[in-house]
Amino acid sequence: MPQSLHDRAAELHNLAAHAHAAAAVAHQKGDHRTAHELSQKAHEHSTVAHQHSVELKTQAEPASHSD
Repeated sequence: MPQSLHDRAAELHNLAAHAHAAAAVAHQKGDHRTAHELSQKAHEHSTVAHQHSVELKTQAEPASHSD
């Protein structure tokens, strides 16, 4: 069954949060390369999650104005 945009956006936000936390741990351990890579991945997840959120908002606006 395909995921809804809302579920996918939530999943991507969670993945971004996890990548940020893992990047912080790697940075604290002095593994700056891994920290940088994880930060980039977190940014990618956040960007796509934002795009899904904007799409959800766009889909919801016509429905809210049809009263």
